Amino acid sequence: MNLELNQVTTVFLAVALLMIGGLLIKKINLLKRFCIPAPVIGGLLFAILVTIFKQTGLINITLDTSLQSLFMLVFFTTVGLGASFKLVKLGGKLLIIYWLACGVLALCQNLIGISLAKVLGLEPLLGIMVGAVSMEGGHGAATAFGGTIEGLGVNSALSVGLAAATFGLIAGGLVGGPTVKYLISKYKLQPTEVDVMDEVAATSETEKNSFGISSQKFMTQILIITFCMASGSYLGELFSNATGFVLPSYVGAMFVAVIVRNILDSINKETVDMTSINLIGDVTLGIFLSMALMSIKLWEVAGLALPMLVIVLVQVIFIVLLGIFVLFKLLGKNYDSAVMVGGFLGHGLGATPNAMANMSAITDQFGPSRKAFLVVPIVGAFLIDVFAMPIIITSINLFK
Repeated sequence: MNLELNQVTTVFLAVALLMIGGLLIKKINLLKRFCIPAPVIGGLLFAILVTIFKQTGLINITLDTSLQSLFMLVFFTTVGLGASFKLVKLGGKLLIIYWLACGVLALCQNLIGISLAKVLGLEPLLGIMVGAVSMEGGHGAATAFGGTIEGLGVNSALSVGLAAATFGLIAGGLVGGPTVKYLISKYKLQPTEVDVMDEVAATSETEKNSFGISSQKFMTQILIITFCMASGSYLGELFSNATGFVLPSYVGAMFVAVIVRNILDSINKETVDMTSINLIGDVTLGIFLSMALMSIKLWEVAGLALPMLVIVLVQVIFIVLLGIFVLFKLLGKNYDSAVMVGGFLGHGLGATPNAMANMSAITDQFGPSRKAFLVVPIVGAFLIDVFAMPIIITSINLFK
């Protein structure tokens, strides 16, 4: 028996699974502890169910995920709109060092993924999917580039990328805290700043402003987002036609959004309302990840499970050693640098929320680190892509 779900039903199912994932996180402490995203939980449960139905011959479910790319495009545009150059300046030297380290990490992750893929007899493009795409890029990049690589003839790329991103996300939550605790204990580190009044005041102001979203202001943000999406799509096509390089449409939209954000900031700082932008970004991210995870064909990944796990394990070992012996020292060998290493492991193996969860767990126990909470989100949310995207795109084009 075949069951085909149309666009609208697929979107409804994605939202329902997103909500189910959120409820399970509230009920199961282990999921909350390791910061597993709600769409990953709901989507994977559905993917497992679909696999069981298919393998037992009961029913074959087909999803229409054609709207997934639209949600993905909106999300990455909101990421670009969050990149204010004024925030970058506040990070200073530490931000530059941390940013460069993320670029080095993306390059090394691709080298590890491609090299081990060849050793294990896999397509080099699958090595890229288990490299910077799924590790530093997380589920978002795995979804975006998975579709691109599947278009080049590697059918299981999306499923492998999403599976690797899930393993990486869990690993990032598992190794982040213990690694930072090791550094704090070994070097007897203490917080350099104990005054958190400014941070509390800023949080209170944000919460106060979150209740002031008007329909007119919200529609202005929609106008800005759709303009960036449209312009970025054409930019991506022009770039690909001119150079022959594959450039996903969302990359162009994201870079246009960065330019638009900083132009608008120079004219009127209140034009871009980040409360609305973040809300739109959160919703579209949840839906497109839910659609991506629920459409994973687990039966295609089964044969690649062992090689993929080997590559992910090597990636985890590498980033831990890089964090302890290189990044920690470059950032100053102090408490702030240790906390930033925790963030580095979080988004280097998973996503920025994972990084924030790692740092929150450490600072709740050992004390605040405002420098870490300034630098890591700025780099993890957008700046990381300035290095990662060209590295990933170049790698794909070299091995396509």
